[in-house]
Amino acid sequence: MISAHNALARIIERVPPPAATVDARGDWADAERALGTRLPDDYKQLVESYGRGDFWGALCLCTPFGDENPVRLEANLLEDFGPMRERRPEDHPYRFFPEPGGLLTWAVTDAAAQLCWLTEGPPESWPVVIWSRDNDYERFDSGAAAFLDGWVSGRISSELLHREPEIAPWFDAAIERDHIYVRLDEGNHTYTERLRIPRDTLAPTSDRGGDEYNGSRQDHFVVTETGWQLTYETAYAHQLRVAFPPTDSESARRAVLRAIDRMGCAVRSVETVHGTSSWAPGPAPSDRP
Repeated sequence: MISAHNALARIIERVPPPAATVDARGDWADAERALGTRLPDDYKQLVESYGRGDFWGALCLCTPFGDENPVRLEANLLEDFGPMRERRPEDHPYRFFPEPGGLLTWAVTDAAAQLCWLTEGPPESWPVVIWSRDNDYERFDSGAAAFLDGWVSGRISSELLHREPEIAPWFDAAIERDHIYVRLDEGNHTYTERLRIPRDTLAPTSDRGGDEYNGSRQDHFVVTETGWQLTYETAYAHQLRVAFPPTDSESARRAVLRAIDRMGCAVRSVETVHGTSSWAPGPAPSDRP
């Protein structure tokens, strides 16, 4: 039973775990034998609660499970960076596991920084060290769950791990998704109105942030009940990008094309960028009489 006062309980309250986890279950004893060390209990609970995926679009949790896991928990820093440390020891103040007290990666960031344990003492006391590809380091005297709790709550700040303080934190499981790009004509509404209409049509939705540069915009949001991820933009083209589980292809197609119809924008083209879904051209589903 997880105490309501511990770090993992606070993370779960703030960031709901996915209904279906990815690479979250396996034999911990085998994983620890393969690594050559016992792992902290709070990390095991994080993996079992969330599995592989990313927090806030910025931090991807490594797990020791899954045959095709691209961010598998492995003791590979010495192999990957040992020769570089020999050439430039001044850039590498920490040793690499399995060297005594070495760094062991448990998460990676969207900017290719690594969140590591400093494996000194018993696993429950291992502090967190963030190491960037520019060889910048930050140390936090807390375990993985306590660090994550502090980061998502804003009590811990990092120069090497960005966060979106104006947007509620989220977790996206690393499930398979098809990606469709729907190119649009401009229509008669302003950008703000064109963005509001699909969000209202697909509601409830959650904000995932956006960017504006030289008059071009990108706005990201997710359909709360389905987990479909959408970006409405004029940055690269006037288009709506949609990512969804392949099994949702037809329901996503109908819902998104209905929203586009309400926007008053004609569909110029539909392209499958990644995955197997094909939204064949045709009239948009309409609720107009």
